[in-house]
Order: sequence, then C-alpha cells, then structure tokens
Amino acid sequence: CRPRRLARMETEPRKLRICMVSDFFHPGMGGVEMHIYQLSECLLQRGHKVVVITHFRGRRHGVRYMSNGLKVYYLPFLPFHDNVTLPNFFVFFPLIRKVLIRERIDIVHGHQATSNLAHECLFHAKTMGFKTVYTDHSLFGFADAACIHVNKLLKFFLTNVDHEICVSHTNKENLVLRAALAPGGVSVIPNAVNTSRFLPDPSRRPARPTINVVVVSRLTYRKGIDLLVDAVPAICHRYPFVNWIIGGNGPKRLLLEEMIERERLHDRVELLGGVPHDSVRDVLVRGHIFLNTSLTEAFCIAIVEAVACGLRVVSTDVGGVPEVLPAHMLRLAPPNSQAIIEALSAAVDAGVAPQEEALRFHEEVRHMYSWHDVAARTERVYRRVTTMPNAGLRSRLLRFLHVGPVSGKICVLMAAFDTLLWWLLEWLQPLSDIEIAAELPRFPGTADAGTNFGKFGAACDLTAGQMLQLAAVDARMVRQ
Repeated sequence: CRPRRLARMETEPRKLRICMVSDFFHPGMGGVEMHIYQLSECLLQRGHKVVVITHFRGRRHGVRYMSNGLKVYYLPFLPFHDNVTLPNFFVFFPLIRKVLIRERIDIVHGHQATSNLAHECLFHAKTMGFKTVYTDHSLFGFADAACIHVNKLLKFFLTNVDHEICVSHTNKENLVLRAALAPGGVSVIPNAVNTSRFLPDPSRRPARPTINVVVVSRLTYRKGIDLLVDAVPAICHRYPFVNWIIGGNGPKRLLLEEMIERERLHDRVELLGGVPHDSVRDVLVRGHIFLNTSLTEAFCIAIVEAVACGLRVVSTDVGGVPEVLPAHMLRLAPPNSQAIIEALSAAVDAGVAPQEEALRFHEEVRHMYSWHDVAARTERVYRRVTTMPNAGLRSRLLRFLHVGPVSGKICVLMAAFDTLLWWLLEWLQPLSDIEIAAELPRFPGTADAGTNFGKFGAACDLTAGQMLQLAAVDARMVRQ
C-alpha cells in the first residue's frame, strides 16, 4: 500500500502557487471582479494556493482572508480614476517583490487592460523570473486618443508575458491586433456562471398580462444607457402592460431620473440603485425579458445569468455577445435606439414564456458554462507556461525594440532599469531576510465556488481569531 501511495504522489502534478493581480476586486462589483473571485475559488478547490493582490478600498486595507483560505493583499496603492492605481512603474517594486517571495509564487496572473497594477506587477514579476499570464476582459478601439495610448502601453507590458487569455474569440482578435501578438500564444477561455445560485422561479413574476423588463448594469456610457433612455418611454407608450426594473448605479442615473420625471413613468419604472451580486438573482426572477444595451462587450456575464434564471434576452449585437448564447435564447439588435425598440417589441409580442421554457434554459446554461471547467482550462495554461524556458536578459531586452522605433528604445531602458533595481533590492534585502508566509490548511473540493464575498467557507479549520493573527503578521509585513 505504501509503495502504491508513493507512486501515485510521484505521478500527480505539482500543485501551483498563483497570484491574481488587478485593480478590480471585491468589494467592487463587476465582471472582472467576479471572474477573479470565482476562478480563485475553483483553483483552491483543485488544491492550488491562490492569493490576490489589489489596492485598498476605503477601510479595507492590509490582508484579508476570504472563503477557503483565499488571501487578499489590499496594498496601499492610491487609486486616482475609475478605481485604477496611479502609474508609478518602479516605486512599489520593493513591496510587490516582498509579497511574491513571501508567498513563494510560481505564476503571476494579471487581469484587465485598464488595470495599471496588473501590468506593473507582471512587468516586475517577469524581471524576477516568474511565469506570467494575462487575461483580457474588454474590447478597445483603434481611433480615439485614449484607446491609442492604452494599446501602446498594452503592447509594451505584454511583450514578455508568457501567455494571454481572452474571454471570447472576438476579444482574441481584438487583443492580437491591439498588442501585435502571435495568435498561437493567445487562448480563449470564456467566463461562466454559477447556476446553483441563479435558479429560475416563475412564481415571482407578476400575473398576466403584465410583463417585466429587467436591466441590471452599471449606468455608464459604455453600457448604452443613452439607448435605454430612448427605449423605455417608447415601449411604455406602445405597451401599457410592460413595466421596467432597472438595477445599477453610475453617472448616467440622472438621465434615467430625468426621463422618468419628464414622461411621468414613476409607476412603470422601478430604479433599484446598486444591487449586490448576491441579490441579482432576486431581481432577475421578477422579470420576463432581460435587456442589455451595451455599446461594447467582450463576453457579458449578465445575459448568461439572466438566461440561467429563465429570462429571454434582448441585446445589442456588439463584440462577443453573439458567441455567448444560441439564437433561441437571444434576440440581437444593432446598437441604435430604433433597432432596440423593434427587437424588444418582438420579444413582448411573443408573449409570456411557459414555465417549462425557464427550466429548460437553466439546464442548457448549466451544461454550457461552469467555473470548474474554466479553472481546469486555466490550469492547463498554467501547466503549459511552467514548461516554457525563461528568456535571457539580452533576448528579453531586445524584444522591447518591437514596440516602436522610438518607444521601443524607451521600453528597453525601462526594462534595464527595472533589472538594476531588482539587483539592488536583492543586495539590500536578500531572500533569507524575508519571512515566508504561514500556510492555511486547505481541503480541496469542500467549499462552494458560489460562496458570497467575504464569508468564511467550510474549507478552513482555523478560528476567526487565528486567521486575524495571521492577517496581523501579513499586515505588519506590508507596513514595513
């Protein structure tokens, strides 16, 4: 029995230590935040160690422990716009180095093109010889000044990343063009939804003939709120039995309030404000139709969650949305007001769907999307990356020349200075002087991947006091 156990241990692949990095994480709410959290939970269940690095948010700073022993470093990096940290390139290299060494990280995984923290951490991690992976979650254009600058920075930071992941094939085409990447080095791994939390409940819907149209979204320009402002009064005037439930917050909320006041739709439109993710299902099951008016989407988790709750979906035909759901679940319309009104009218004219359809939609989504499948596919990317040889300093520096005739030389100087700074840190504070972080007991497979943010899972047998003591030790390291 003992030799058989030893043989099995030798054949099992080594468990990895992964560091997720992004400016976007809990308590923020969005697709990127949910992707990082759910992926981390499933990787923990597969036996890997996962830590998250992000910047502080309000009173949430230092080190926190979440479900199944997920450790989150809320570092003292100052956000300046849209919860993105101020670019500094080298200032926080010492702290990032200490965290990566302290946690004995194997792979650094950055998320989102607009996350400065993710790009800087990937840059420093590659200087230190770590394996790096990047996941892109959004589509960007090529014409306006902001996108041009983001694309140039992305080309610089992704020059030495070992592998890239996109959430849709449209997203992959967009990233390959923006960052001048080889398509063979980019994988497509979609988002998913925890269907055990998004269960249909037709009994929560109003009695016929009333039809509820649900919108749950950030109220921003990119989410097409201007189109929504045009569609709501047109549908209300055309169908007196249609009501609206709108959840979300953002700078465009004032436009909705003005429209409701102007059209006197107070009894037809319900503005919920910000909706916590664990309450989204309670909003969705009240509706018959889900409307998405986004002007750009790489994947759109929201429409998958809506279909899992049994709703029919009307969406703008943009980005990767056509890839997400089959035609019998989704009506697509060009991103203009009249087209959206006509597509929504067709969905209303189709009548109220039977309860059997809601249950059938849920089962189809359950078989199409799973966070455990996403974690398994991401792990294969990690395994592939760990077998790749590390490039030498000279070849690494020469790669930056492809960024541009002038900017390429600037990038070479920045990479060379980053290497010199790393050597200086190695001399000032050798590895032997950095205390290794204590390990939490982990029991893969016992925690639910759909556990709510901030709740302790069943996968850790430490008391809250013991976890706070460990967090205090980690926080002292961050302050130092």
